[in-house]
Amino acid sequence: MSQQDRIFKLIQQITKKDQRPGEDESLFDSGYLDSFALPDMVSALEKEFGIEVPDSDLNPRKFESIARIENYLNSRL
Repeated sequence: MSQQDRIFKLIQQITKKDQRPGEDESLFDSGYLDSFALPDMVSALEKEFGIEVPDSDLNPRKFESIARIENYLNSRL
């Protein structure tokens, strides 16, 4: 399973939406995530990928799209 597939699976679990957003589609503008779901998403990413996201990185822009999440993960792994 690719890294993007793993990210999408987490998005599905948190949002309960089956439709896959585009790689660069804003997860916030399209209604997949909001400020309340972001901590859940970050927690799921930490668990799935074995990373720790510092509080200073809890910026919605870093988690705006699947592509941005993937770039962030690659910088942390």
